[in-house]
Amino acid sequence: MIIDPTTVQAINSFSRLKSLNEIYGIIWMLVPILTLVLGITIGILVIVWLEREISAGIQQRIGPEYAGPFGVLQALADGTKLLFKENLFPSRGDTRLFSIGPSIAAISTLLSYSVIPFGYHFVLADLNIGVFLWIAISSIAPIGLLMSGYGSNNKYSFLGGLRAAAQSISYEIPLTLCVLSISLSNSSSTVDIVEAQSKYGLGGWNLWRQPIGFIIFFISSLAECERLPFDLPEAEEELVAGYQTEYSGIKFGLFYVASYLNLLVSSLFVAVLYLGGWNISIPYISVPEFFDFEINKVGRVFGTTMGILITLVKTYLFLFIPITTRWTLPRLRMDQLLNLGWKFLLPISLGNLLLTTSSQLFSL
Repeated sequence: MIIDPTTVQAINSFSRLKSLNEIYGIIWMLVPILTLVLGITIGILVIVWLEREISAGIQQRIGPEYAGPFGVLQALADGTKLLFKENLFPSRGDTRLFSIGPSIAAISTLLSYSVIPFGYHFVLADLNIGVFLWIAISSIAPIGLLMSGYGSNNKYSFLGGLRAAAQSISYEIPLTLCVLSISLSNSSSTVDIVEAQSKYGLGGWNLWRQPIGFIIFFISSLAECERLPFDLPEAEEELVAGYQTEYSGIKFGLFYVASYLNLLVSSLFVAVLYLGGWNISIPYISVPEFFDFEINKVGRVFGTTMGILITLVKTYLFLFIPITTRWTLPRLRMDQLLNLGWKFLLPISLGNLLLTTSSQLFSL
């Protein structure tokens, strides 16, 4: 059988075109992910700079001012320094657990951003169980901390890992019950929760419908982020540096990044669940209607940009509260922390869920 050379060339060109289309498909699939990672990185640098400036103002001292204008590049300089430092391993520790722990803590928190809607239909994955996926993913992070503490072969590190696991279990249950109270009234999709708050503007925020849930969510998120007064897993007066005592270089930097990733994602979820997300606070006017999404492409782009800006403004305004509490409140004891979680927040969150369920039944 003789095949015409032109046919062979056509088949080769078609196969090359098909492979190029597959490559383009992979690239376009990675573009939103890389864009989100870049935005998160910039957001973390801004948080570190804000925390240093706010803490300097609270303590009446001069904050970072030499690295870049107003010291904005100080966090970037610190990260570069950690990147080039030597990675040390404990001589009798478990090197596998020691190396995997920081990666699990950072990656599990980073995956939570996939379900956060930054604007109208501007979300990486709009899932029906978006909020509960965040809770499930964030519960993996303490496993990484426990692995780091155990792999360090250090009593202080292991005790810090155990504290992190106990603290996470104690405060994830009230946090989940608060989220469940919102899901009963709306949906488990983050996009649906934001759209349900847009009807009545500022008065439609879940902050007014669930004030008790908001307070419990805020306290539980502080404990999940291990911020003062809940930073017992790395209490320097008791455990040297907790689970990160034996770490140096980029692995120590991963713990540092993971803590700020967790702080940012918690503040974003507060903006989405309780503060109306991307919507402006005008009754019966939402961002897509205001900028005429369906008709004008320019209005669609401008509306998406405005939605992202509104979400970030709400997030960073709320971030001022956990930053100031770090430099205001003293650290709790471990027994006080567990008592607060199990004896106070858990019964109150259960009562709030029961009250929400009753009101939903009576409204039918």
